[in-house]
Amino acid sequence: MNREVDLIIIGAGAAGLTAAQYGARANLRTVMIEEMAPGGQALLIDHLENYPGYVEPKSGFEFAQDMHRQAEKFGAEFVNDTVTKLEKQGNLFTAYLGSGDTMTAPAVILATGAKHRHLEVPGEMEFQGRGVSYCGTCDGPFFKGKKMYVVGGGDAACDEAQYLSNLSNQIVMIHRRDRFRAQKALADRVLHNKNIQVHFNTRIVEIKGDTKVRSVVLEQTDTGERYEDNTEAVFIFVGSIPQTDLVPEAEKDEAGYIVTNQRMETSIKGLFAAGDVRSSPFRQVVVAAGEGAIAAHCASQYIDELRGEAYR
Repeated sequence: MNREVDLIIIGAGAAGLTAAQYGARANLRTVMIEEMAPGGQALLIDHLENYPGYVEPKSGFEFAQDMHRQAEKFGAEFVNDTVTKLEKQGNLFTAYLGSGDTMTAPAVILATGAKHRHLEVPGEMEFQGRGVSYCGTCDGPFFKGKKMYVVGGGDAACDEAQYLSNLSNQIVMIHRRDRFRAQKALADRVLHNKNIQVHFNTRIVEIKGDTKVRSVVLEQTDTGERYEDNTEAVFIFVGSIPQTDLVPEAEKDEAGYIVTNQRMETSIKGLFAAGDVRSSPFRQVVVAAGEGAIAAHCASQYIDELRGEAYR
């Protein structure tokens, strides 16, 4: 079955949910398609404390639920499905869904975000779900009071280490560089947390175990010295891979993120991008939300132009 709508939003993270709200408020037939639960990376945030207007921290899950309800309140529709292919013919895009249905629209906002990057070391894939995790808030409670390693030096790594430090006083955080790249406030909080040991110039070269993770082999990046340390879990936060498979022809930067102008327009007419899939110097929930609003606003203007209804 094919459905005709005005605006298709692929991905329901902060960017997609905001775009859905603004699209619906512009009186566009707006559908957001998401293969997982709405919220995206925000679901992994334990305490969202730096979003404007939130004096008291809110969990990422609560934040995502609020955004979802708000978008639907304005008339946006949520479809739980996977977009397997996106193609454009003339002025219309067709999204092919995993269910076998199709959906067409003159404008599409790509808000597919990015997925976690792997360490690519022996044992990582073998022990996924058995001590290796990419989500502290999801799996941390399973290791309450246990020794846990956190790998990474960005905002996500520091935020997750903070969360895990509430579950155990045996958190070891390692980063291959000599300092964190996270925001200073987050980095300082980790460095002053008595439940977190921080080791710079250190990387994991192997994860070992039997039925579950038992230890990690570490290497000092400045001396090459290697040693083994026991642990129950390894939480990995070493960057992300933008999810751009649906638009291989769109212009991207050297890291693979989609390039847009200030209107969130990609190199493909009628295709907009917002959030973590887009080339940006700063990836935060508030940035994604702002980009989603801009994308929806400009998509509405684009649709008006196609229909000869642009305000002049």
